[in-house]
Amino acid sequence: MKISTLTDHIAKIYGEKETIRILADIGYDCYDFSMFDIGENNHPIGGERYVEYVKELRETADEVGIVCNQSHAPFPSYIPGDDAFNQRMFPLLVRAIEVTGMLGGTNVIIHPAIYPNDIGDGDSRCCWETNMKLYHDLLPFAKKYHVKIALENMFNWDRESDTALPAACSSPDDFVSYLDALDPDYFMACLDIGHAAMQKRENNTPTDMILALGHDRLHALHVHDNDLIHDLHTLPFTQKIEWDKVMRALKEIDYDGVFTFEADSFLRQFPDELVCDASRFMLKVGRYLVGTFQD
Repeated sequence: MKISTLTDHIAKIYGEKETIRILADIGYDCYDFSMFDIGENNHPIGGERYVEYVKELRETADEVGIVCNQSHAPFPSYIPGDDAFNQRMFPLLVRAIEVTGMLGGTNVIIHPAIYPNDIGDGDSRCCWETNMKLYHDLLPFAKKYHVKIALENMFNWDRESDTALPAACSSPDDFVSYLDALDPDYFMACLDIGHAAMQKRENNTPTDMILALGHDRLHALHVHDNDLIHDLHTLPFTQKIEWDKVMRALKEIDYDGVFTFEADSFLRQFPDELVCDASRFMLKVGRYLVGTFQD
């Protein structure tokens, strides 16, 4: 199984082109291209000359022998009731799909919209209809640029109880329902292991999610650890997720995707001078976990 990680934090220090070189030098097989900020701060991908810029990134990756396995579009993808935001965001999601194809990535993670009170029969119908329209509107661009769109399991947050609450794709049944309603040639699951671990409902662990999604739906991961309460995005084995169970479940479904870290909060703890060393250790942890999958 190949191992990948985000470009996000390292790129904020060294820039995106140099980050691709750094990740290749560290030894990652692939990279998950972070497009969180392409609509802000005059990012070149949000500008008119983005094609030239992305071609330079692709040439750099080809030169150093690393590939883009996937990318992450800006988020939130949609805010209920905020028409101005949604009109500005949709072209950025389309741009993210196009850029992913240019980089050679096979899929782009585009978060489903979440409604603050998406529990039971209240806003859940509205949430479903909003997301079906969003993904169907994006489908022509996925076809055009030969990229799959990956849905990710989300959560709402209750500040008073300090707990995660249901949201789009946050349960096995809901995630499966979304994927089964969409074209499997262009839509797939990216399971966020940490988000799954935060849900306190019965039969809703990361292992339950993996087994429910199965081989045919689950083709991407976001790997990170947490305390089973908060969205910490840190390194496996530093918190409470049971990684032996996760890896056994992935093996049981014969998972065929990449092992992609989304654990940049671990890197942010270190001075800039140590970030590459911390990322090198992250890769070592990934190699260990992938080794247990292959045993």
